[in-house]
Amino acid sequence: MIILSPSVLGADFTKLGEQIAAVDRAGAEYIHLDVMDGSFVPSISFGMPVIASIRGCTGRIFDVHMMVEEPGRFVDDLKKAGADIVCVHQEACRHLDRTVNQIREAGMSPAVALNPATPVETLSCILPYVDMVLVMSVNPGFGGQKFIPYTLEKIRALRRMIDEQGLKCRIEIDGGVKLSNVEEILQAGADTIVVGSGVFSGDAEKNAADFMEIFRKYNA
Repeated sequence: MIILSPSVLGADFTKLGEQIAAVDRAGAEYIHLDVMDGSFVPSISFGMPVIASIRGCTGRIFDVHMMVEEPGRFVDDLKKAGADIVCVHQEACRHLDRTVNQIREAGMSPAVALNPATPVETLSCILPYVDMVLVMSVNPGFGGQKFIPYTLEKIRALRRMIDEQGLKCRIEIDGGVKLSNVEEILQAGADTIVVGSGVFSGDAEKNAADFMEIFRKYNA
């Protein structure tokens, strides 16, 4: 099943509740929340108080992408704030296995993200223990960037690894996704699609519905 995960990083924060409700009505299954610390990535976004404050706006799955150094420090706080999926960067965890287990033990779904230049082979040992891998198709830290084409081959390689091991791990893609390139991304093997400005620039409900219409062909 193809899942849409609109990234609120692209939303108008003065209308955040309204915009979340709009993509909810359009059928988006996840809400993507980017937490940035100004250290692992140059930008600072938002943290637990914002996640907790919007938890009451929707019953959709909160897909939290932790772009922070040593994210294991925040697992308990994320659980309290209402996170469902916690995605940590391979590059940001000194002990990735420990962090993945922390997330699982806290009752949340563990996922691992890879920066564009990080090979998928670095996940060979941890892949059976995560529910999703996020392939960054832009360098993390800023919205509105252009899709990096070579990440399509990373998706294909990751899909082969998952299939060869008989796993049910999802593949998420984040960065530069638009209506014009999303089918190529789906055909490469991604099944969870993060879209920020492509959804929230303009009519969020209509934009999300346009993506969902494309997904229906693959979900039939």
